[in-house]
Amino acid sequence: MSAPMSAISTRTIAAIATLAVAGSAAAADSPQFKLGTFEKDGRRFVGIVVRDSHVIDLPAANNGRPHDMKELIAQYDQGLRRKIVELVAAEAGGAKANVLELKALKVLPPIMYPTTMLNTAVNYVEHGREMAGSPSISPPGNEPGAALPGTVSAPGIWERRADDRRWNPYMFLKAPSAVIADGESVRLPVGRTQIDWECELAVVIGKTAARVSSADAANSIFGYTIENDVSDRGGRGDSRSGSDWLIGKSHDTFAPLGPFIVPKEFVADPRNLSIRFTLNGETMQQGSTAAMIHDVFEQVQYASNILTLRPGDVLATGTPPGVGSGRKPPIFLKDGDKMACTYEGVGTLRNAVTR
Repeated sequence: MSAPMSAISTRTIAAIATLAVAGSAAAADSPQFKLGTFEKDGRRFVGIVVRDSHVIDLPAANNGRPHDMKELIAQYDQGLRRKIVELVAAEAGGAKANVLELKALKVLPPIMYPTTMLNTAVNYVEHGREMAGSPSISPPGNEPGAALPGTVSAPGIWERRADDRRWNPYMFLKAPSAVIADGESVRLPVGRTQIDWECELAVVIGKTAARVSSADAANSIFGYTIENDVSDRGGRGDSRSGSDWLIGKSHDTFAPLGPFIVPKEFVADPRNLSIRFTLNGETMQQGSTAAMIHDVFEQVQYASNILTLRPGDVLATGTPPGVGSGRKPPIFLKDGDKMACTYEGVGTLRNAVTR
């Protein structure tokens, strides 16, 4: 896999590294946990996942609050994190109150539902190379990831440095209505036969972010989860206005999300995580977030200079090579397939495929 064509300044790298070290130091002082949304006996609640096997019912242990994941995220740094750490420590010490077995619960999407879902297109060089020839994705005759002829800054949004050889970020909206949980099935739309997978690291926004810099972006991030950016490669039957991203990305069930959120303090460096996607047990995608063209912090910067990001919003950061449509011959999803998308330290998102 090609190395990313990064042109991040030394000052920016130093700032991000400082934040990462600070987060790791905080994590070292507390037991690790994940956060999710669950259902039991018709009741929906947010829970604290420990050891990937047990869940602490947070509202039951905390006077009925928070009501949902968005409220948890908003209150996390206002004292709720301290309460969560206390509950995790008590569970580790043998406390059984409000502790449930994960296997006895229905896992729901961790956020129900993001107000805004953004995805970054072609953010790995090798993925661009495998998609070369698809004009709306990776124009032919141009090195994937390299600035296209005539590329200039996007005034007020993305100011290019003279030494930046990368193309500008490219983002699109994905409908929150497409979100499903770990374990739920992706449904193949009627009449659509070219359905593909894209295993992606998803950034969960923790604080309102408007026009932030890449150096400050980490302060706006709450944590990380996984999104499978399921994609319809079949087109719309004409060439009107180029690619139709609504058809391509937002069918119902085309955004498996989860299974849980890992707070950022437990992810030492989101720019260096291993990735693996399997289809029916066979490895199809394998790589590292180190190969991103624009890293997670730059993506938050770019997005927040277009629209205001709010707690609970999700930004999927692109997929490594190995998608089905990039293979010769192509491989598309079919009824009965089983997908597993894994990011180191974040978890594994599993979904079947059905008609």
